[in-house]
Amino acid sequence: MIEWVPLADGARPVPRPVADPLVWAGAFGGAFVLVALLNGTVGAGRPGLALAVLSVLAAVLGLRARFTAAPGTAVLCWLSLNGFAIPPAGTLTWAGRRDALWLACLLTAAVVGTALSRLAHARAAYRRLNATAGPEGPEPGDV
Repeated sequence: MIEWVPLADGARPVPRPVADPLVWAGAFGGAFVLVALLNGTVGAGRPGLALAVLSVLAAVLGLRARFTAAPGTAVLCWLSLNGFAIPPAGTLTWAGRRDALWLACLLTAAVVGTALSRLAHARAAYRRLNATAGPEGPEPGDV
């Protein structure tokens, strides 16, 4: 037996993720602003601190993004990290293992942010569905 439940009774849809280009615009602008703030306050040449701050940015952006936005977010954050957080400023370099590790950290942060968001939304939806079914749960014949 199918039971129709109106959506106005508290069942809310899961929020839609933000479009990838908007997430990438946030990564591009946010990374440059954060690196500029770090260079102005603590000085250039602190890539570890910049990596940590940009990883937090990638994770925060991942909270409202799709998984497909994670690689682009990581690359855009890495570009500002590599180009402006390490001397000489304005020069992109590739240092093999170091840059691969930085990219992996940024990608992991973006994916973890997105995964945590998806899990939180799924858990909230599950709670809402169980709350509408009652304390004893759905009937055995309900679909």
